[in-house]
Amino acid sequence: MEAAQQLGVDLQSVCGGRAICGKCKVKVQEGAFGKALSPIEADEKEFFTKNPGLKGYRLACKARIYGDVVVFVPAVSQTDKLIVAKRAKMRTVEIKPAVRKYYARLSPASLDDSESDWERLQAALNKQYGLIDLKVDYHVLRDLQQVVRQGNWQVTVSVWMNKEVIKVEPGVNEKSFGLAVDVGTTTVAGYLCDLTTGEVVATESKVNPQVIYGEDVMSRITYAMDREDGVRILNETIIEGLNKIINSVALQAGIKYQDILDMVFVGNTCMHHLFLGINTEYLGLNPFVAAVHHSLDVKARDLGINLCCGAYVHLLPTIAGFVGADTVGVLLAEQPYNKKELTLIIDIGTNGELVLGNRERLICSSCATGPAFEGANIRHGTRALPGAIEKIKIDPDSREVLFKVIGKEGWSADLETVEAIGICGSGIIDAIAQMFIAGIIRKDGRFNTNLRTPRLRLNEDGASFVIAWAHETSIGQDIVIYQEDVRAVQLAKGALYAAAKIMMRQLGVKKLDRVVLAGAFGSLINKESAAIIGLFPDCDLDDVYAVGNAAGDGACLALLNSDKRKEAGEAARKVEYMELTVQAGFEREFAKAMYFPHMDDLFPHLKKVLREEDRDKERVSKF
Repeated sequence: MEAAQQLGVDLQSVCGGRAICGKCKVKVQEGAFGKALSPIEADEKEFFTKNPGLKGYRLACKARIYGDVVVFVPAVSQTDKLIVAKRAKMRTVEIKPAVRKYYARLSPASLDDSESDWERLQAALNKQYGLIDLKVDYHVLRDLQQVVRQGNWQVTVSVWMNKEVIKVEPGVNEKSFGLAVDVGTTTVAGYLCDLTTGEVVATESKVNPQVIYGEDVMSRITYAMDREDGVRILNETIIEGLNKIINSVALQAGIKYQDILDMVFVGNTCMHHLFLGINTEYLGLNPFVAAVHHSLDVKARDLGINLCCGAYVHLLPTIAGFVGADTVGVLLAEQPYNKKELTLIIDIGTNGELVLGNRERLICSSCATGPAFEGANIRHGTRALPGAIEKIKIDPDSREVLFKVIGKEGWSADLETVEAIGICGSGIIDAIAQMFIAGIIRKDGRFNTNLRTPRLRLNEDGASFVIAWAHETSIGQDIVIYQEDVRAVQLAKGALYAAAKIMMRQLGVKKLDRVVLAGAFGSLINKESAAIIGLFPDCDLDDVYAVGNAAGDGACLALLNSDKRKEAGEAARKVEYMELTVQAGFEREFAKAMYFPHMDDLFPHLKKVLREEDRDKERVSKF
């Protein structure tokens, strides 16, 4: 694993190299390289005993290199093949960027007028636009005289917040660009915006390159704590990844990265700290305190970010140790603080973040959901790769399965070759929902072992259910849902539901007007399946919305209108953070929420939808 990291090989590492997840499996080429690796150890042997179809494979996190070796990295173990869905959503906003361009005509210097070029430029900007007390970036000042004369005393000046000159160009150049970035634990997205029109002219999404050091927040914090240079490595990794995104969007738009004049950053508190190179140790230790909450403006060059030499990066404020600037971005985009309706916003990711309330009061919380909803911690789970099962239907009578895989049109029964590689997050939720409706699993999540179907298996590992037969896969074995997989989903969805219930109790409310599913993953799930497993309390499904990457949308708004930055600060101060672990009754609510869809809560809206679909009365009565 360490060799792969040093060479830039894109291996998955869900558990951060602790030999738990098995996602870093690689195939060792046979022949002269057989003795080049350390012998297989007990924990690695246990994984392969449970997965007998992986002959010749090793776990990269456990195998030590003793000599020259050649390994094959299968697609399912790679990160750069992931399907990343973080597109920007066009939202109406007044165009009022932090950086504005001004055309200035200067009087030429002469023996009779020997004023300095900077004071001459200041005077022109004051006279023509009323700009006063301007500062100048050192890099701009260094090249100013050459630029002024190159433009024959006519220049275009980029001014940040009407305070500082960050770029001077010869002649006239009206084009102005800024970048909004959303750095998530799993994915990173960049949106290049035209600061004059508000148009998103280019987008790029990539897997967060830090995933090779651990695919959840705590794995990253642990890595940073365990290594003396851990924070530096994680910081340099994300900076390099962002610069690749910057190069990509600049190429798409036909510009140079030096033409990008401003940047807005959102991300959870851990990603925020690692982006800045701040020690994350105290985020992982009780009482989980952040180094800073308020917004920041930092020179891009000081961070190693490749933009215009004088450009700033604006970081939206964070709220708490595990509720970050991404949640503030969601608040900006959805504006629950301006609405009468009681809204529950769930940002679904490896760390679940929730906001509940309206214009009267807002509270927020976070809970560790783990990466189960993204296909990790699932025996045959995978990220959203080509070939991953993303949609599932199970006949409630025959218990036969149909599924769709990413990259192919049509259901499995209609395809000549399916070549499934595993089940991604949306497929996991579909699978559990369909298995519950079909009576394959009970309300408590246990398998109904009395069923007669060849897909239901009973062995020493417990019960399991076959989703795809080996001939429908490209991995040489059946793709199966195990009891431990069901339990992982119960833990994840139970945490979100319990958090929502505690928050509702805190506000003294019993029903929701709206549910908003945010995050790239939230835009992909079937909301009916989410309701069936009990991802959130009962709500009219017509009022459940998947809004996609609202955090990225909020970053775009703050990029295009600098007033939104002030609004973000006000929203962050208005929302009240609730630490769930100290709330009375949370463990009891969590235990109840482990049931499908819940131990005793009723779901009249869901029951109505299922009845309209002519579902079996006995099955509908579960809700």
